[in-house]
Amino acid sequence: MAEDKVSFMKTALSPHKDLISSPVPIVPFADWDFYYTTKPLEWRANAGAEMTPAQVTVPTGFVTDLASIPAAFWSALPPAARYSYPAIIHDYLYWFQPCSRAEADAVLQAAMEDMGVASAKLEIIYGAVRVGGGGAWDHNTQRRQ
Repeated sequence: MAEDKVSFMKTALSPHKDLISSPVPIVPFADWDFYYTTKPLEWRANAGAEMTPAQVTVPTGFVTDLASIPAAFWSALPPAARYSYPAIIHDYLYWFQPCSRAEADAVLQAAMEDMGVASAKLEIIYGAVRVGGGGAWDHNTQRRQ
């Protein structure tokens, strides 16, 4: 089963226009709940887009749970899918907070668009983050202090 999940991740995380570098290998911890990056992951806004931040670099060794979707919804929205790269970028922005929460959420939305996430899934994920992400943002602020 582990090999099937690895194969799926390689397929799901194929390169698209929002990546500056080649796909970043992510490696799961033994529990398969958390992953870490083995190379930097870079994203930048499309030319002409006015966004802050306009570019994000997730460093080697960053730990993520991919998309923070409750297990009850995994049949429709599994954590590992086309939106995994945007989710990693979003996790990084939520942890280090180099921008506002709204800006971090806008980067998630733009990156999912770049990755070709279906509009219905994009709206569900983005909407859920806007409604429920404040607790995670505040929690990360407290943990970092």
